[in-house]
Amino acid sequence: MARPRTIHRCSGCGWSSARWTGRCAGCGEWNTLVEELETVARPRVPPGGGRYAAAVGAPIQVPVPVTAIGADSGVPVPTGVGELDRVLGGGLMPGSVTLLGGEPGVGKSTLLLQAMAAMARTGVRCLLVSAEESPAQVRLRAGRLDALVPGLWLVGETSLPGVDAAVREVQPDVLVVDSIQTVWDPELESGPGSVAQVRGCAHQLAVMAKRSGPAVVLVGHVTKEGSLAGPRVLEHLVDTVLSFEGDRHHALRMVRAVKHRFGSTGELGLFEMTAGGLEGVADAGGLFLGDRREGTPGSVVFPTVEGQRPLLVEIQALVMESPMVSPRRSASGLDAGRLALLLAVLESRAGVCLSRHDVYVSVVGGVRIGDPGSDLAVCLALASAASDQPVEEGLVVLGEVGLGGEVRQVAHTPRRLAEAARLGFHRAVVPAKVPVRSPLTLFPVGTLDEAVERFVGTVRPPARTERSGRSAGGDGSSVL
Repeated sequence: MARPRTIHRCSGCGWSSARWTGRCAGCGEWNTLVEELETVARPRVPPGGGRYAAAVGAPIQVPVPVTAIGADSGVPVPTGVGELDRVLGGGLMPGSVTLLGGEPGVGKSTLLLQAMAAMARTGVRCLLVSAEESPAQVRLRAGRLDALVPGLWLVGETSLPGVDAAVREVQPDVLVVDSIQTVWDPELESGPGSVAQVRGCAHQLAVMAKRSGPAVVLVGHVTKEGSLAGPRVLEHLVDTVLSFEGDRHHALRMVRAVKHRFGSTGELGLFEMTAGGLEGVADAGGLFLGDRREGTPGSVVFPTVEGQRPLLVEIQALVMESPMVSPRRSASGLDAGRLALLLAVLESRAGVCLSRHDVYVSVVGGVRIGDPGSDLAVCLALASAASDQPVEEGLVVLGEVGLGGEVRQVAHTPRRLAEAARLGFHRAVVPAKVPVRSPLTLFPVGTLDEAVERFVGTVRPPARTERSGRSAGGDGSSVL
């Protein structure tokens, strides 16, 4: 057996180097190289076996025609949690590996325990490997969630050989490991949670899924920046990456697929945290608009589409005179670069100059939208806040804004307008060339200037005062 050698491996891309360097040569990130021990040994090749089979500890797979593979092998197993099945495209695929990431306390363990209990009630054998909590703690949570089901197996184990032994004994259809950062392989020299351990254990579990057929779900930690902890190769190794989002101080939770080899990544699952666990949100529009105050300047309703689900969300804007030379721009739920672009178009094409004002834009409810159809709604919210004039009540706004100030069409417009009509809205601002019929009264607009003038009026942001560091002229105008 060869001696272990010290290498430095990038936690982002997995690139290795014999010496430590400040910048990774593989991905270009700074301060991502972590020291670890690597044992180099030549694998023993059994008689009649190949070196690749010896490397993974499994027999060589015999090539077969694609027509010989049964069609039922690709049928997903429903989890019994409707919102989770919506995101997964029907359920967990046999032999797949899913990574669920989220902040501590957001409800990852609760969601998976509810899903495993629902599957166990239908006869699916489920095994939960609790590597962080004791079995007694999991038992208490299961009792609170009504998840005490005979078909749900539990083992408190942190070593990979112990996990493998439990899988061989139970032969589960679904295996959940909570969490991958706390599982360790004694054959690896590094400690639990290191780059080598996370990568090595995840690889062995993926091999187990492909060889034995259970659907494997790995729970992953996230960093303070919100990205999944561990090496970037972990995301490439698995079939599906789910992001579980939400503020643990609020009830709303969201599940979205960042990567999904078996379906779309555009679906969104919505949950509400209650005393009895996570419950799916049937009427998302009513939840997001339930506390909205009509007639408030800077408030505009935008109908977005997440996958196949139309949602109505409120976009709020606040414009204030800035005491700083460089005014602040804050975007919550929107891309900050997109907000900067829309501010430039507003000033250049519609005459709404906010370069000397602090600008705050927020999507209420914690939803993050990347839909370009929200451009017109954001612009009208900014113009409404700057003029202190609210937009009309019962109005929804949609349309993409180009650099020339033109209002462009967006996808799924009929579905958006139908959802707005269902929730009681009766007017909509839409692009001029929308070829749809709707129960709503439509107001087509061709340019951003036309939309601002028609629904907000003339926008004159308040002039700067002496408090901002500039003196006022005799006629009340600011002197630069």
